[in-house]
Amino acid sequence: MRNLRVSVTDRCNFRCVYCMPEEMQFMPRAEVLTFEEITRVVRIVADMGVNKVRLTGGEPLVRRDLPVLVGQIADVDGIEDLALTTNGILLPNAAADLKAAGLHRMNVSLDSLERETFAALTRRDALDKVLAGIDAALDAGFSPLKVNAVAIRDTTKGELLEFARFARERPVIIRFIEFMPLDGDEQWSAEQILTGDEIVEHIGAVYPLDPVPGRGSQPAQRYRFRDGAGEIGVIATVTEPFCEQCDRIRLTADGKLRNCLFALDETDIRALLRGDADDGAIAEAITASVWAKWRGHLINQTEFVRPGRSMSQIGG
Repeated sequence: MRNLRVSVTDRCNFRCVYCMPEEMQFMPRAEVLTFEEITRVVRIVADMGVNKVRLTGGEPLVRRDLPVLVGQIADVDGIEDLALTTNGILLPNAAADLKAAGLHRMNVSLDSLERETFAALTRRDALDKVLAGIDAALDAGFSPLKVNAVAIRDTTKGELLEFARFARERPVIIRFIEFMPLDGDEQWSAEQILTGDEIVEHIGAVYPLDPVPGRGSQPAQRYRFRDGAGEIGVIATVTEPFCEQCDRIRLTADGKLRNCLFALDETDIRALLRGDADDGAIAEAITASVWAKWRGHLINQTEFVRPGRSMSQIGG
């Protein structure tokens, strides 16, 4: 394991249909890890070989003073890459501070380029604000910027070429993520997935694509436009699982360690942090969790069991 994803909050200013229900009961603030607790865990796993950290939510930028946490993690020896996933709406006032604090990279979620579709997916009429956030991130020096779009058949297929043009005209990499069974309303079905192969075929028929070699442990298979005008990525979690190459572990906002996005069991790191456990005991608990990691998540197989938490509660 080389990559730790840390959810800093389960709260969000959107209500995306693939992530959380419209009405949400959030964790009491006392249950959420403090910046000092998060940084301590990062130091422990850095000593164990983790060199990448990504901050997620909910929406991480609703956590007050987030640049302070970014600075603390950036100062941890061994952390070579520090990234953030955000819905972008708060970036106009935050991007420059995050960059100055030591954030290396950023992903912005953008599931539609059409105002009405965007509002239907996020339950918020905020497309213009997210586009302004993307511009703010680029102005702050986060370039190339990754832009994530969840690929849902009925809403995404008609916009694939528009997304491709967006990636060709700006220093951004559009990454399409197959719709996963972690939606808050539990309405997911396999028929709603717009597969990675379909995405590449549809875009490639208009703008020829070439695969980029050397994927390694990265979740996205990258494709360059043959004429050199940028690239896209496809994260085919459902139809082409990359579990064998996965090097990620996840820490939820309330301090539970998950060895897989779809894990059914969690390790309570918060109890150790607040129970006066030393770093060695916490490292042992993390090691035990990693050794229990599954061979794969079993989506689309009869043995698959949906996790009890939705995406926003896990930290997607």
